[in-house]
Amino acid sequence: MKMLTVFVLLCAMMALVTAQSGPEEQTDLVKRTCRCPWGWTRIRGRCFRYVPYCKRWADAEKYCHYLGGNLASIHNRCEYRAIQRLIACTSRSWYTVAWIGGHDAVQEGTWLWTDGTRFSYRYWCRGEPNNGACRGQHCIQMNYSGCRCWDDDNCQKKKPFVCVRRR
Repeated sequence: MKMLTVFVLLCAMMALVTAQSGPEEQTDLVKRTCRCPWGWTRIRGRCFRYVPYCKRWADAEKYCHYLGGNLASIHNRCEYRAIQRLIACTSRSWYTVAWIGGHDAVQEGTWLWTDGTRFSYRYWCRGEPNNGACRGQHCIQMNYSGCRCWDDDNCQKKKPFVCVRRR
């Protein structure tokens, strides 16, 4: 009988320990994998933030680093449209140009994303990228012209920008 009592007490203690630690661990897991920090918007599993402050491209990248991310990389048309909607909601204008994380500063014509992801999607405006007739346009701005497409521009110009981070 004593053995049965000890067994029941042991089972009860294990159930209590499991019940106490289970939901807390699960809540932490949900926070890490499903939500973006305050001020960020979840788009296709990543967190994006439009920053309305005008900065040079390199300073915008530094600011994104400060926020825990990089200038935004864009990997498909749906993601691009969602980022445009994010800018429109924040700036109240669909036509606001903004820096994103694409550049060809390492080698002319070889475009890279600052977050290290593969540069596979492109949405260049007609005739772009053109390096500004050899005037050193190495950074991508989005929402350029009436088509709201991509353009390579001089990285020293100051523009608002879009950051991305993993959740």
